[in-house]
Amino acid sequence: MMDADANDREVMTVATQQVVAPPAKAGMFLVLTVNPGAEDAVRDLLPDVSGLTRSVSFRAPDDGLICVIGIGAGLWDRLYTAGRPKGLHTFEEIKGATHTAVSTPGDLLIHLRASRVDLCFELARLITRRLAGSATIVDEVHGFKFFDERDLLGFVDGTENPEGAKAQQAVTIGDDDPDYAGGSYVIVQKYLHDMVGWDALSVEEQERVIGRSKVDDVEMSDAAKPSNSHVALNTITDADGAQQQILRDNLPFGTIRDAEFGTYFIGYARTPAVTEQMLRNMFIGDPPGNHDRILDFSVATTGSLYFVPSQDLLDNPPN
Repeated sequence: MMDADANDREVMTVATQQVVAPPAKAGMFLVLTVNPGAEDAVRDLLPDVSGLTRSVSFRAPDDGLICVIGIGAGLWDRLYTAGRPKGLHTFEEIKGATHTAVSTPGDLLIHLRASRVDLCFELARLITRRLAGSATIVDEVHGFKFFDERDLLGFVDGTENPEGAKAQQAVTIGDDDPDYAGGSYVIVQKYLHDMVGWDALSVEEQERVIGRSKVDDVEMSDAAKPSNSHVALNTITDADGAQQQILRDNLPFGTIRDAEFGTYFIGYARTPAVTEQMLRNMFIGDPPGNHDRILDFSVATTGSLYFVPSQDLLDNPPN
């Protein structure tokens, strides 16, 4: 397996979008479909996104505004004659005996992060203004940091994220697809939680569902960890036993009026195959039928997959 330094060498001459970043205090997730015939509006916009981001972040340079753009398979085919990146395809529904990871429409993903929500909002306004009449926002989620990086189920989220060079290796395409080196893939899903059912469990039962302790965030031993716990089913290894990692940047979201409480899952990886295997383990089970118990309390209401071009490719798109 390639070491992190080797992968860094592959992409050192390619400017990447800033996928790897510290956890944000605020985030926005916008999924759009692009109207037939409106491809020129998108082609005109994409090289300007970095400039729009600088225009907003210059007003608050210490607040870490980041924008990442993802392009869906169908839109890629409409925008460019160049072949698709190797891993780019429409997210396929994963149907288990009890739960389903749905596939929903999405041509563009706009992922915004900052320490202040107003920066995310302003940049979203500027970007979507350029697409007025050309695209439809089919999903919009405003996420927030919840205490010490916890989700609304009360557990720390993202503990196993790789860091530093290992994070770059996990998310960055290298010489396995040289035309698209420096890019990445991202899968997003919006989960809604059954908080009444979840809160009816004891803390000990909740910990068995997740596979970690709730207060101090310590992973259970393999002997104590249930095989259908969230942690157990999301640990993926290759043929040599090396763990395959993704980078999650999930955020909680919700509305009090509608009693809507959820987690927006967003997972970046150098190949979507790793995330897709995690989801098959969760929804179908490993072995089949042994589904992730968190799904008994969390329903996936959306699902889509995108290629994240390098910054160089975004600024200078293919023909």
